[in-house]
Amino acid sequence: MSALQTNRSTARDLLHPKVLAGLKNLDLVARSVVEGVMIGLHRSPAFGFSQEFAEYRAYNEGDDPRFIDWNVFARTERMYIKRFLGDTNSHLMILLDTSASMGFGGPPVSKLRYGKFLAASLAFLAARQHDAVGCMIFDEEVRDYRPPSSRAGKLQGVLHCIDGAEATTGTKFDKPFQKFSEQISRRGLVAVISDFYCDTETLLASVSPLAWQGQDVVLFQVLDQQELDPEFDSNVLLEDLETGEAIEVAPQFMREAYPQRIRDHIDALQKAAMSIGADHVLVNTSDSLDQALRNYLLFRQRRK
Repeated sequence: MSALQTNRSTARDLLHPKVLAGLKNLDLVARSVVEGVMIGLHRSPAFGFSQEFAEYRAYNEGDDPRFIDWNVFARTERMYIKRFLGDTNSHLMILLDTSASMGFGGPPVSKLRYGKFLAASLAFLAARQHDAVGCMIFDEEVRDYRPPSSRAGKLQGVLHCIDGAEATTGTKFDKPFQKFSEQISRRGLVAVISDFYCDTETLLASVSPLAWQGQDVVLFQVLDQQELDPEFDSNVLLEDLETGEAIEVAPQFMREAYPQRIRDHIDALQKAAMSIGADHVLVNTSDSLDQALRNYLLFRQRRK
């Protein structure tokens, strides 16, 4: 095996959620994931990572000071911003579902914790691409909101917002999407992270206005392995984490009827997304995060 292949294999191992769960904080998780994904992709035009210098422009109030060329300032006493090929001047808004059902899974990684890893990694990646980043935490209500910003230090606020999210009650998609439409008019990328245990038509009615507004929407459906392929040898009592309702199911049902039902629901979500020009990405919490981020990058590339 070549050194490059070895590095890629090692990076993929480090992106496994069980490994990431051992890291101390969400910022470190995001940095580790993005750096891992960048191996083999950096400067690749297929994924929009070109960051070669293009031109200078005069510094304006509100610009990120990280991109000031201090060498030019030392010579001219004027501040100029470096612009790069691949700058999109876009924004990414992350909507993270923290309903009770997102608390299912693990240990060590529940759906919500995996969703946090994914959300933080998307935020870090977008900031690295010089995009403004914001987030909205929701269940039945909007619990926290940070408007998109590319200013220095704002990324830490977004990561803090994501890190503090907790699985609580039920889910209502109408309120977060309505608030989004009221607060944000500029077109950009919208990443919704949820298990999407909801009526497909209701979700479509909530998401469609964003698509009509010109937003580019990607739905990351996060599911646990036990939800995709349950293993039961005897009768089991299943409880709805959001309603508290319980039902006893037999192993035969889980083997024969359940797989088709979950597949039908996933397919319905995918068709609903396609009908409004959005993307649907199914994410298994037992998988490393690199594929989810690659799907996002491909989605982003198609929207350029």
